[in-house]
Amino acid sequence: MSDAEPIIALENVYKIFGPNPRGRAFDLCSSGVGKDEVQRQTGHVVGMRDISFEVHKGEIFVVMGLSGSGKSTAIRTVNKLHDVTSGRVVVEGINVQDLTGTALQAFRREKLSMVFQHFALFPHRNVIDNTAYGLKVQGVEKRERHEAAIEALAMVGLEAYAFNSTRELSGGMQQRVGLARALCSDPDILLMDEAFSALDPLIRRQMQDELMAIQSKLHKTILFITHDLNEALRIGNRVCILRDGKVIQIGTPEEILTEPADGYVAEFVQDVDQGRVIEVEKVMQAAVFLDTSKSLTECVDSLGERRGGFVVDGDGRPIGLLSVNDAASALAHGTTDLGSVLRSDFDTTTPHARFNDNYAAAGRGLPIAVLDEAGRLVGELEPREIMEEMGRVEELVDGFEREVFL
Repeated sequence: MSDAEPIIALENVYKIFGPNPRGRAFDLCSSGVGKDEVQRQTGHVVGMRDISFEVHKGEIFVVMGLSGSGKSTAIRTVNKLHDVTSGRVVVEGINVQDLTGTALQAFRREKLSMVFQHFALFPHRNVIDNTAYGLKVQGVEKRERHEAAIEALAMVGLEAYAFNSTRELSGGMQQRVGLARALCSDPDILLMDEAFSALDPLIRRQMQDELMAIQSKLHKTILFITHDLNEALRIGNRVCILRDGKVIQIGTPEEILTEPADGYVAEFVQDVDQGRVIEVEKVMQAAVFLDTSKSLTECVDSLGERRGGFVVDGDGRPIGLLSVNDAASALAHGTTDLGSVLRSDFDTTTPHARFNDNYAAAGRGLPIAVLDEAGRLVGELEPREIMEEMGRVEELVDGFEREVFL
């Protein structure tokens, strides 16, 4: 994401649960003995095994894994709800594990906020007082904290419910209050531990949309924990996959999907809709710019292996498409004028659009113009390239599956 100093960094972190975590259990774990075997021999549970990752300013970094993978343990080391057995946890240059007493309390209060799976609202407080609770703890005057709470509730669409009881809200609305409470004190960092896991699928998707919309405005640094790969790939700028307390792969959603590190990751991605993750930029080609002073035959020759080329205006914006099929038909009928064959009904997209945004256009079988923010032509996407890339990913995943079963 960035070459700048990371906001959060876990450096070779081990966490072992039990009465003597730095004894034989640690020796076995650090020498490569598996989680189950460590527990069998010592009675200790390995929560994290040599985990390292960095979270950069303004990104949503998702840690994903199944139950027992260590993901919730990892997030709890960031605010020192868990001590670590070995390694360092650094937040904005502060070694969190060195903090104690009032310094730790101030760090938790001022640097970060946490959103839990279960909403953890106070039933005896109304919505606005739940939202403003963190500011109350900080000693902020009531009028000021209520203003901040109304602003935070507006971000999640609940300002009209400010003076309602939390008991009157649905589960999804209560989770919105939890998110508003986390935003209210304007923390640098949001820690979100399975924040949407207790919600129905439709409400969960709406909350994901809500979070991404808020993030596009506020650019918080967010460490998000989930067991759901679809959720991870949908909201994460980068994703870290854990298994049995160990990092298996860290990458962008597209890298996780198209370049799974091993059969374990491939097993997860096989059920993911690739079109929701893979970006046009992954497979787009350089566009062919046609010279309108040339004949139709010369323009066809300039296409090479491409299925079409574009005519652009003086600002580089496409104004016409020549498709190979249209050109072949015209030449067969004796037409040699380029202008008479150009079509203006071509589709456009952007480098960061997803494949599924372009399925309908691809169904027409014509090249799709890829445009930058100013509408200038920067590339070309052909329907067959979408299918070839998706086929490549499926073949890769199938290959891992065969390895697993052989």
